[in-house]
Amino acid sequence: MQTRVSTKGQVVLPGPLRRRLGIRPGDPLDVRIKEGSIFLTPREKKSRQAKIIDDPISGLPVLYAGPDAPVLTNKQVREMLAEFP
Repeated sequence: MQTRVSTKGQVVLPGPLRRRLGIRPGDPLDVRIKEGSIFLTPREKKSRQAKIIDDPISGLPVLYAGPDAPVLTNKQVREMLAEFP
């Protein structure tokens, strides 16, 4: 894969690479130089603590994993529930 440096010094990581490594906007990366090459390494992510809260609209209990939690499609939820014991 190839990318370019913008006039502002920014580098875009290609989407397939970000998805493969689970890199999301705002994730911290460590940068180092070794033998003339630049290495970007994603920092380990903190484990996400999910909790059950009351939905403010329906009043029903829902699982909440934070504002940056991944969004699941209906299909993904159905597949997960089908595998649930």
